[in-house]
Amino acid sequence: MIIVILITFILVVLSVFIHYELLRAVSNILPSMTVKLRARLLVIIAVVFIAHIAEISLFALAFGLMQHQWSLGGISGNLEGGWLDYFYFSAANYTTLGMGDIYPKGHLRFVASIESLTGLVLIGWSASYTYLAMSKFWGMTKSKNSKK
Repeated sequence: MIIVILITFILVVLSVFIHYELLRAVSNILPSMTVKLRARLLVIIAVVFIAHIAEISLFALAFGLMQHQWSLGGISGNLEGGWLDYFYFSAANYTTLGMGDIYPKGHLRFVASIESLTGLVLIGWSASYTYLAMSKFWGMTKSKNSKK
């Protein structure tokens, strides 16, 4: 069980690192962008999606390795057989959707539960970041319109 806790800790740290670095990168490039404010918002949303997909993929990879390489549990249920099963399972956990048609067994139950908590926190972070960026852009739009 110690190895599963360590793997889970590493997955959470890597997910937070990915999220932080991508949001920091988009924050750094936004001021120098010459596109309209609405297009900047689309860039933010695209980067947020890329971050979440990367984090979901990271957990999916770990689920596959934990099942096939390290025999630390597995997933069962309505499987089609392939990497997409792990991605789908990971996305359902990360978003806290929890469909139930695929479910974890063994030590993967621990990882899946922590992935849900991680996803909840990172999705909240994305929502907060997007809201702050939108507020800033709306303020810029109002300032430009009030000068006319």
